[in-house]
Amino acid sequence: MASTFKPLKNDLLLRAARGERVERPPIWVMRQEKRAGRYLPEYHEAKGQHDFFECCRTPEIASTLTLQPIDRFDGLIDAAIIFSDILVIPQALGMTVEMVDKKGPHFPDPLKSPDDEQYKDIMAREVDVDDSLDYVFKAITMTRHKLEGRVPLIGFCGAPWTLLSYMVEGGGSKMFIQAKTWVFKYPEESRRLLQKIAEVCVEYLAKQVVAGAQIVQVFDSWAAELSPASFKIFSLPYLQYISTHLPRRLDELQQPRVPMIVFAKGAWYALDTLCDSGYQVVGLDWLQDPADAVKIARGRVVLQGNADPGVLYGGRTAIASLVEDMVKGFGGGHKGWIVNLGHGVTPGVKPDDLKFFFEKIHDSAGNSKMS
Repeated sequence: MASTFKPLKNDLLLRAARGERVERPPIWVMRQEKRAGRYLPEYHEAKGQHDFFECCRTPEIASTLTLQPIDRFDGLIDAAIIFSDILVIPQALGMTVEMVDKKGPHFPDPLKSPDDEQYKDIMAREVDVDDSLDYVFKAITMTRHKLEGRVPLIGFCGAPWTLLSYMVEGGGSKMFIQAKTWVFKYPEESRRLLQKIAEVCVEYLAKQVVAGAQIVQVFDSWAAELSPASFKIFSLPYLQYISTHLPRRLDELQQPRVPMIVFAKGAWYALDTLCDSGYQVVGLDWLQDPADAVKIARGRVVLQGNADPGVLYGGRTAIASLVEDMVKGFGGGHKGWIVNLGHGVTPGVKPDDLKFFFEKIHDSAGNSKMS
């Protein structure tokens, strides 16, 4: 499969993720294919009347939306990330997930307890990702061909803890009452479900690589809802399962091993542990000081992040100041750093301000001395 793709012209992200010295730090931002595009006229033209998950399930649309930020910010960003969603895994497990306008994801029938027939069905289900998630793989392959080697393509999945939270809460939450009920009242059943999800994640990511993904990220978006003790029980083991078993599965499929990124939002307390969790890159949110993170990491992993997305509302002076601080904190950016936001692009951000952020990184980090 990989031999049919055009050679990669910009491999900056992959070199940085492998811990190599680079001429400048690579840049991409989470949700660049979703949030940024929603304020571009070409996004709405490509989306048409299709709802969010219809776009995900239509390879041509998903591919087009993936490429829009690459075209809009040509030469400024160093990776594309496939237009999809972490919640395609619960869908593959048999759950109904809808995207409700101005509300977000909604599960009409969330998991209520281990006695729930749906829980039993999920645990017994043999998930064939080649069948249930084929549209993602088709979109990845199509996008690799369209990219013609301009930048690498990132594949991704949600982390087991985050997916379990959605599956039992029925959507996003502020209190996480149902998720906490599950892990504290039904810990064994929760762990079995987390393991089931982790196994699907491995196969899903492996098949994304077969389809053409060149690097993958695992999003643990709700990690902050766990205490340090609970994180070690209900998140970390399943993140480690993925980092251990994905390379093995790729070997079985005779595919090259790819760099793996883990992003556990809000789990600042676990940075030291995550540096030894088997991932080559650890993503940081904006609550972590770059210089402190560098000291904790001690060169064991590449760090990714971590600008506060809110700075993009603050104007160019604020953006420039943050970039200067971030470049200094990460040591100049020639080794061990991938530039990103501390979370995804937020609603209402002006594309020109995001472009200015990219330009300032090029100016500041690209001109720092490479020692």
